Amino acid sequence: MANMILMEGITKTYHLGELDVPVLKEIDLSIEDGEYVAIMGASGSGKSTLMNIIGCLDRPTSGRYILDGRDLTTLDDDELADIRNQYIGFVFQQFNLLPRLTALENVMLPMIYADVPRSQRLESAIAALEKIGLGDRLTNRPSQLSGGQQQRVAIARALVNHPALVLADEPTGALDSKTSHEIMNLLTELNQQGTTIAIVTHDATVAAQTKRVIQMQDGVIVERAIAALS
Repeated sequence: MANMILMEGITKTYHLGELDVPVLKEIDLSIEDGEYVAIMGASGSGKSTLMNIIGCLDRPTSGRYILDGRDLTTLDDDELADIRNQYIGFVFQQFNLLPRLTALENVMLPMIYADVPRSQRLESAIAALEKIGLGDRLTNRPSQLSGGQQQRVAIARALVNHPALVLADEPTGALDSKTSHEIMNLLTELNQQGTTIAIVTHDATVAAQTKRVIQMQDGVIVERAIAALS
C-alpha cells in the first residue's frame, strides 16, 4: 500500500533569544494510505509539534516531508494553505466552531475557502451532517448542541471537502466517557470507509481503538506498536 505520509529526518528547533530548543530530533515516519494511527506521548514529548507539521500548520527546521506523493519541503505559505484545504481535515479538542453560525454554516466554511459554488456547498454540508447523524440539527447553533454533537459537527466540517487525511488533536479530551466512545466509534467507521486518520492523544484507551500506536518521548519516536482493538 502507498504511503500517505512519509517523513525523513524531520527536526524542529525553536529559537528563544540565544537559546535553541530542539523539539523534534531526526523523525522518520511513514503512515500508509487508509491507516488509523495514534500518536502518544507526555506533555513536551513533541507529539503536538509533529501533528502541526503533518498538518502543514508549521514547518520543520530540516528534513523531508512527502504527503500523498507530493514533496512539501519547498512550498511557500500560500501553497501549504492550499494543501491544507485540499488534502487535510482537522478535528480539535475544543471543537473550534463559530458560535454565531448554525451547524450547517459551520460545515460549509471550508468549501467557501475552496471556492465551491453555494448550491454545492449546501448539498455537501447537509450530506456530511446526515452522515454523522445530525441531519435534524442543521439550524442549531453550537450553544444549542451538546459537547458530543458539537464534535460531530466538527468532524462533518473536517470531512466535507473529502480530505485524504484527517488529523484529530485530543478529539475526546473535552467529552465524557460515553460520548468519547461514540466519537471514537464514528472515527473508526470513517477509517473503515477508507479515510486515513491520525489522532494525537495522551489517553491509552483512545489509542487502543486505533490500529497502530506511535509513542513519542523527548522529541523522538521510541515505539511503533500495533494497538489492541477494543
